[in-house]
Amino acid sequence: MADFDTIYELEEEDERIVCEEHLVRYCPEPVVMRGAGHITVFGLNNKFDTEFPSVLTGKVAPEEFKTSINRVNACLRKNLPVNVKWLLCGCLCCCCTVGCSLWPVICLNKRTRRSIQKLLEWENNRLYHKLGLHWKLSKRKCESNNMMEFVSLSFPGVNCK
Repeated sequence: MADFDTIYELEEEDERIVCEEHLVRYCPEPVVMRGAGHITVFGLNNKFDTEFPSVLTGKVAPEEFKTSINRVNACLRKNLPVNVKWLLCGCLCCCCTVGCSLWPVICLNKRTRRSIQKLLEWENNRLYHKLGLHWKLSKRKCESNNMMEFVSLSFPGVNCK
C-alpha cells in the first residue's frame, strides 16, 4: 500500500512504444468509399458504390450497409442535378456577373454536404456506433490529379473520431 502514491519515471522510448501500440489498436486504417458516379461538382460525386467492402465483413450486415449507402445516394440524387444546373448557368453568366453567379452553386453544394453529414450522423447514432464503427464524409486529395474529392470513410472503432 505504501507504493500506491509512488511516481515512477518511464523512459521516453517506452512511452513512445506504448503510444504507437495504442494508436494501432484503436485507430486502424479507415475504409474509404470513393464516389462511383460520372458527375463531380466541387469534389462531391453524384453517387457512391453500393458494393460491400470485404474489410467490413463480420462488422456490419451487407444489407444494412447497402441501405445506408442507398440513403446517401438518394440524397445526392435529389440535390446534385440542381447543383449542376446552377453551375452551368453560373458559368454562362460568369463574365457578366464577375463570378457572383457561381455563389448559388457553392451554397447549394455546401447544403448538400451538410445534409449528407447529418444523414451519416443519424446512421452512426442509429446503428454504426453500436457496432463500433463511425461513418463520416471527408475531403481527400485525388490520387490521379491535384483536385480534392469528398469520400465516405468508416473507421473500425469509435475511438478514432
